[in-house]
Amino acid sequence: MKTLITRWTATSLVLRIFSGALLGIILALLFPQAVGISMLGAFFVGALKSIAPLLVLILVLDSLLNTPHGIGAKLRLIVFMYIISMVLAAAFAAAVSFLFPLELPLSASALALPASSDNLSPHLFSQLLSGLTENPLAAVANANYISILFWSIIFGLALKNFASPTTKQFLKDLTHGISKVVSWLIEFAPFGILGLVFEAVSTNGLSVFEQYGRLVATIVGCMLAVALFIIPLMVALLLRRNPYPLVFRCLKESGITAFFTRSSAANIPVNMALCQRLKLDENIYAVSIPLGATLNMNASAVTITVLALAAAHSLGLEVGFGTAFVLCLFSTISACGASGVAGGSLLLIPLACSLLGIPENISAQVVAIGFITSIVQDSFETTVNSASDVIFTATADYYYQQR
Repeated sequence: MKTLITRWTATSLVLRIFSGALLGIILALLFPQAVGISMLGAFFVGALKSIAPLLVLILVLDSLLNTPHGIGAKLRLIVFMYIISMVLAAAFAAAVSFLFPLELPLSASALALPASSDNLSPHLFSQLLSGLTENPLAAVANANYISILFWSIIFGLALKNFASPTTKQFLKDLTHGISKVVSWLIEFAPFGILGLVFEAVSTNGLSVFEQYGRLVATIVGCMLAVALFIIPLMVALLLRRNPYPLVFRCLKESGITAFFTRSSAANIPVNMALCQRLKLDENIYAVSIPLGATLNMNASAVTITVLALAAAHSLGLEVGFGTAFVLCLFSTISACGASGVAGGSLLLIPLACSLLGIPENISAQVVAIGFITSIVQDSFETTVNSASDVIFTATADYYYQQR
């Protein structure tokens, strides 16, 4: 059994997910009435729904508690660029989603929901405030992501100034522990995808893949726009010179490796070595690169925004400008908490969906759909996230050299 598990985990996750999806198609075409197969998908969605609230709480707490004090002018500029790039990426993804609305192959019970949501009323902000102060434990149990985010920020800020190194290390260990649980869950993803694809194809036929194709094209197109236009524009505004030599070098030397590892955390040594070749300040990149592996998730903000708005469009929910703006901010906050492992951003989608009044059982289906499209999406996402860590670090260093 141990040998079998070792061989399973040693095989590319992309290949395993692709194989699971292909087997799901074949079984759906041959045995469309074998409903027991879809139970694999139900188990996978249920597990996602259970782990996501705790993941959000721990990741946001750890991010706040372990952000360095007195990070200096260069590091402040880098963090500023991280955050601005995520907001711009989310805003661009929202604009594209409004211009080219997508619909997801959700279950029939989900599509039967009424096409309205209390959270989309003119009293959006007052309703958000009313949901903030739920008991923290109850918020986790009930998957009230608005309250989870609120309390994780409050506790993080309260502990930041006086928490002992032991406490910070404990929280970091807890983060590693829950990330490990998520990685185990992701190892089960091929079986879950098999069940989900089986249910989708047996219910809707092969036409369902047209929806998946449009979703992948939208997400990847937005990510390429972020990498080739938004990030270079930010660099050009700061350095007042052609940004593309730096951008293309980072995409080549960092992005290609990240494309195949599909993990920002795993790409940290590659980025550190690239920073050294660029002759950047080691005192800065020694902090900014590991920090960026968790904090700088501009492509993740694209994924979260597109999937949340696609879910809203699928349910017939009308999303106004004000709600879309708040969604961009929430997508940025969600992306900041994304773990630096393959598929890490997908489990934070329910936080954005909760803003739109989308129930937890539906947002879990959206996450599962994200795992299907992650065969392509996750590689591009990691490429943009990881390469931009070096781009922004180099930009800040060069900016202060010019002054």
